[in-house]
Amino acid sequence: MFKNFFGDEAGFIVSSELVLVATIIVLGLIVGLSEIQHAIVAELNDVADAVGAVNQSYSYAGVSSVKSGGRIKAQLAGSYFNDTRDECDNNQCQISCDAPSNEARKGNY
Repeated sequence: MFKNFFGDEAGFIVSSELVLVATIIVLGLIVGLSEIQHAIVAELNDVADAVGAVNQSYSYAGVSSVKSGGRIKAQLAGSYFNDTRDECDNNQCQISCDAPSNEARKGNY
């Protein structure tokens, strides 16, 4: 029985083909998912740039009410805010590290 088992090669080609096809599929999935991840990050970056480009400035005029004698009954001053460009608007912010430096001596040498 063991002699027949070790001598039997039926199904060997099917198994190796299955391993080869499965390997190719897994490698293709990895590359495809990586490309999907890059595309999603690029789109989210575009959305963030669009939100950062919205002009958030505002202003409103003052309102006043005058009595019949010419005196001011009520008054509200106007206001104005100008939204200027921030440092990291439109993907201008860079994350960087300090330059590498040598370690100091340790101990009493």
